[in-house]
Amino acid sequence: MSLTPYVFDAARDNFDALILGNSMRGLVLANFWSPKAGPCMLLMPRLVKLAAEYGGRFLLVMVNTEELGQRARALGITSVPTVKFFLRGEMVHTIHGAENDASFRAALGRFLASDQDRLRISALRLHQEGDTEGAIALLARIAVEDASDLAVAADLAKLLTLAGRPHEALVLLAALPAPARAQIDIAGLLVHLELIEAASQEHADADTPAARLTLAAQALFEDQAERALTELLEIARLAPAHRDAIGRRAMLALFDMLGGEHELTRRFRARLAELSV
Repeated sequence: MSLTPYVFDAARDNFDALILGNSMRGLVLANFWSPKAGPCMLLMPRLVKLAAEYGGRFLLVMVNTEELGQRARALGITSVPTVKFFLRGEMVHTIHGAENDASFRAALGRFLASDQDRLRISALRLHQEGDTEGAIALLARIAVEDASDLAVAADLAKLLTLAGRPHEALVLLAALPAPARAQIDIAGLLVHLELIEAASQEHADADTPAARLTLAAQALFEDQAERALTELLEIARLAPAHRDAIGRRAMLALFDMLGGEHELTRRFRARLAELSV
């Protein structure tokens, strides 16, 4: 029986469908309660109020252990009230007792996607379905609404690059605040884009930092990591501040790509460290 649009009463014939089945589509909270336990009667209206407040972002299922004791015991219920969180067919979290609303809100925050997250997922789905331009447009709108979401910025830069627009991706990431550019995912992507741009350029004077960056980028795209690292090391040595320390940043990104135990990583990391002495 449906108690409200978001709250249901479990029975023997609908238990699996209500809890496990619905959890394949979203978060389900199963409230195991007994009419004989006073704390259950205090918690129940609070949970119903939360379900209404969240407007269907999770489903609340009431499980009376006096009627469904066998099913409750099979799920490890030894006391009531107990609220179990189900997602994608699995139990992912448990709250024992009549905890305060803040505890439930904190737990819900761990498993519920925000509106921003859902839009981002929709954009990535558009890309998977072949509509990359539509995905880019949606991500751009999200980025305007919340410029602090680095996951959106990274996804947008990746799709712009895949769409043959790496310069736009570079401009996007380069405009981020310095702390954001220093984040691992953003930093690696930014270096990659800078190298893509450098590889497309030609410089007559091979002694300039810009020319060496072009040579490093071209070497990298030809799978000549040692030559790329040699040029980047020279940039770090001769022009350490060039393009926001691109020599050092690109070397660190290459070390991550090669792995810490790679011979080139060990050799060039030591050389890079010598520049700081």
